[in-house]
Amino acid sequence: MIKGIRGMNDLLPQDTRIWQFLEAQIREVVSAYTYEEIRTPILEKTEIFARGIGEATDIVEKEMYTFADRNGDSLTMRPEGTAGTVRACLEHGLLHNQEQRLWYMGPVFRYERPQKGRYRQFHQFGVEVFGLEGPDVDAEIILLTARLWKRLGIADNLELHINSLGSDEARAGYRRALVDYFSAHQTDLDEDSRRRLSTNPLRILDSKNPDMQELIAGAPVLLDYLDEVSARHFEELKQLLAAANISFVVNPRLVRGLDYYNRTVFEWITDSLGAQGSVCGGGRYDGLVELLGGKATSGVGFGMGMERVVLMLEAMGIGDRLPNTVDAYLVVAGAEAEMAKLRLAEQIRDQIPSIRLRMHAGGGSIKKQIKRADKSGARWAVIVGDDEWRAGQVTVKDLRSQTGQATVPLAELAQHMMGAERD
Repeated sequence: MIKGIRGMNDLLPQDTRIWQFLEAQIREVVSAYTYEEIRTPILEKTEIFARGIGEATDIVEKEMYTFADRNGDSLTMRPEGTAGTVRACLEHGLLHNQEQRLWYMGPVFRYERPQKGRYRQFHQFGVEVFGLEGPDVDAEIILLTARLWKRLGIADNLELHINSLGSDEARAGYRRALVDYFSAHQTDLDEDSRRRLSTNPLRILDSKNPDMQELIAGAPVLLDYLDEVSARHFEELKQLLAAANISFVVNPRLVRGLDYYNRTVFEWITDSLGAQGSVCGGGRYDGLVELLGGKATSGVGFGMGMERVVLMLEAMGIGDRLPNTVDAYLVVAGAEAEMAKLRLAEQIRDQIPSIRLRMHAGGGSIKKQIKRADKSGARWAVIVGDDEWRAGQVTVKDLRSQTGQATVPLAELAQHMMGAERD
């Protein structure tokens, strides 16, 4: 038997109900904010990510699925959504002198050790906004995520952390200060941190190694190196969030793992997933469009790991409270009714467009079919024999109460069901 690839998981029918619930909530929330969907290919030219994310990042150095196609072009399965979205917007002329508020959802790929909530193929929901420079849109996308948490019922399990990386110039000054500080403590650095010291020293601050925490706590603080414009931007963001009743923690050690970020960065953190506490993160990337060949355009966005949110929903038992996938089960008895059941099922679906109707297939006695109907979780068994079919009637049995059954004209089926639900 050929098995699936490690870290690339199947979502079985018992899993997809909670995924569909999450996806539906996401679509309703982004619609409320008038964001529009964009869909980009899974494969992009490797240069998009190497240039956009940063060649010294863990993603580009160690985690990308990259290969040469038959023409010798280097292609990569997307490891995140922002760089490809920028490429698409530039290619189709969506950015110059325009404002765009976009969202996307789909699989992304990173080669790393699979663990709970972190897989080699995972799914990301993201939002990207272009052409707006003020902290008000930074606050808006944070409020969008906060509204999603409320709708999902997990708001109490998440805490917002914010920070500012400042301008490129301010961050360069801070980078030099970090290199000086950590270089003076090289013997205390782990292997990853010694490598990052020459490539991406800000990532040392993100180390999860407990032996490094005391050293990191004594490092220079990024907020002390902010330029005046970035400091004002960050102060206004804090004021806007406070005015909107959004609680937050200023975390001066918060950095993002991608090189394109500047100014605002944020993460939603949970303690319900063990060590992998970040559920959603993002920030401002005002230089990325220009880096990928466009004219200077401001940008801000976030990415949310959907697997981690699903884990939170499962832990809270949300899946057990979702509605069943079957409303009614069509049971037939008799040769005429058997021949007519497909037509009858379509008539019921025409009459009640919202109904989720399962038609029995495979034959069997009435008793066996009713047992199948009950096992399906349906509330209603709609029973049709030859006599009912000729008379244009159906017998309706409520499988979830002791009210018995009633025979009604097919044209009154919807009215009967709705009346029973009100009772």
